[in-house]
Amino acid sequence: MERNTLFRMASNTKPLVATAIAQLVEEGELSYDDLVREYMPEWDNYRAGFITIGHLLSHSSGLRIPTLFLQPLGEHPTLRSESARFGAIGAEVAPGESYSYNNPGYNTLGALVEIASGQLLEDRLMATVYGPLGMEDSYNHRAEHPVGGKLDRMGAVYYQRGPGGDWAPGGTPGGPVAFPFARASGGMISTTGDYAIFSQMFLNGGTYDGVRILEPESVEMMTSPKIRIAGEGEDASYYAYGWRLADGTFGHGGSDGTNAWLDPEREIIGLVFTQTPRGDNPLERFRKLVNLSIEGEPSTR
Repeated sequence: MERNTLFRMASNTKPLVATAIAQLVEEGELSYDDLVREYMPEWDNYRAGFITIGHLLSHSSGLRIPTLFLQPLGEHPTLRSESARFGAIGAEVAPGESYSYNNPGYNTLGALVEIASGQLLEDRLMATVYGPLGMEDSYNHRAEHPVGGKLDRMGAVYYQRGPGGDWAPGGTPGGPVAFPFARASGGMISTTGDYAIFSQMFLNGGTYDGVRILEPESVEMMTSPKIRIAGEGEDASYYAYGWRLADGTFGHGGSDGTNAWLDPEREIIGLVFTQTPRGDNPLERFRKLVNLSIEGEPSTR
C-alpha cells in the first residue's frame, strides 16, 4: 500500500451524494421536503407518493428493496431510468417512522441530482466537489471507466477464507462493475488524502483552503439527527443526511473496508481504509487507541 493507493469506497460514497443534494437545495433546485414524485412520475402512487428527499437521505423512506437495482436492467439502462422503477414497488412501511438502510434510496437521490442539475452524477460531483476541493484522485466508477488512467494504483482486494480465516487476494484491482452508469449507493474511488480533504471541509463548516462547498447551515442540517438507528439515551445512534451519528461523532463506512469518522469537538478525522469485503476490520480498535491517546479523554467515549 502506498500513500496514493486508490480504494473502492462503496458506501462512503453516500456523504458525497448527500453533499450534491445539499448544494442543489442551496441553489433552490431542490428541497428536503420535496416529494420524489414531483421529479419522477413513476413514483406517483399510493406506496411511493409520500416519500420525500429527506426520507431518502436519512434511510427513513420505508423502502425495503434489497438489491442495488432491479434485475434484469432495462434495455438502455441509466441511473435515472433504473431508479424510476423503484416507484412501482414503493414503501413497505410508512415513510418517516423507522430506519432501514437502503441502497435503492440513495441511487434514487443520485438520479434526482441528475434531474435537478442536468448533469450526470459523476460530472456534477467533479464540477462541484472534487474539482473545487482539489480531490484529484476521486471518481465515480462505471463499467469501462478509465479512472484517470490510474488503474495500476488500485489497492488489491482481500478476503478471509478457509477455516483459519487467512487473508487471500480475491479479485482484480478495481473489480468488475456490473452497471454501465455511475451509481449513488456506492462506486466512488478515492484515496485517504482526498477523503481527508472532504472530511476536513465538513469540520471547517463547509470550506477548505478558501473554497466554500457548503453553507454552515447545510453542514448543520446534514450532521443533525434525523432518525434513530439503535440504542437509547447516550448510547443511541442516529442517521442524518449522508452521515451516521454516534457518541458525538459523525462518519460512514463502506462494505469493501473503508471507514471514516469525524469528531467536531476535538477536531479529529479518523480514517481506516482497507480492501477487505466481509472481513474483520480494525476500525473500533483504532478508535479506542485514538481516544485513549488523548489527554482528558471524556469518560463517555
